[in-house]
Amino acid sequence: MTSTGPKTSAISVIIPTLNEEDNLDRLLSRLGGRPDLEIIVVDGGSTDRTLDAARRHGVRVVRTDPGRGEQLSRGVAEASGETLLFLHADTRLPDDFAARIRTILALPNTAAGAFRLQIDAPGAGYRCIEWGANLRSRLLKMPYGDQAIFVPAGVLRRAGGVPRQPILEDVTLIRRLKRCGKIRIAPIAVVTSARRWQRLGLVRTTLHNQLMLLGAACGVSPKALYRFYTR
Repeated sequence: MTSTGPKTSAISVIIPTLNEEDNLDRLLSRLGGRPDLEIIVVDGGSTDRTLDAARRHGVRVVRTDPGRGEQLSRGVAEASGETLLFLHADTRLPDDFAARIRTILALPNTAAGAFRLQIDAPGAGYRCIEWGANLRSRLLKMPYGDQAIFVPAGVLRRAGGVPRQPILEDVTLIRRLKRCGKIRIAPIAVVTSARRWQRLGLVRTTLHNQLMLLGAACGVSPKALYRFYTR
């Protein structure tokens, strides 16, 4: 049984969900039974059986308003672990992720870390997206949420916590954490679903994401960007 009690766990895994029953069931099947993990599912109003999947695996369930920033912030408030790992339900961690996290966070002047990105689909287009994401992470130290960001709880408190914005919370979070030290990228990848690229297509999804970043840089509010993103 995964630990859900009040004692401090080495790593608190915080999983925001919204209609993720299939992905969550697979994810928790891989993570379950580890006493060094505290798993918290923060649901933003699922209408499928996401909550049933979480309860079936015996993990803690928290309900809140939708919006990933709000969900992650609520998960942090519930967590007891000395290290926090923000994990999307459709992302698979490497088998030795806990050891990798501890090794990276033990390095001097480290604020946080994340993993390299691998997309779970064949094709040259996906390899190009992976290459760009990993280049961005390595050169700019700007990983995104689908790369499983991890951070010591104390560092996150000093940085001001997870921003409670409905979108691009990962970008704002990393910028906050950079003020506290270095962002390091593990030399091994997480594997994330290709579904969002498959929904709109590679080119349209990439352009859509860049427009979101451009809008944020121009001062468009996160709420307005979220309305655009969900249309």
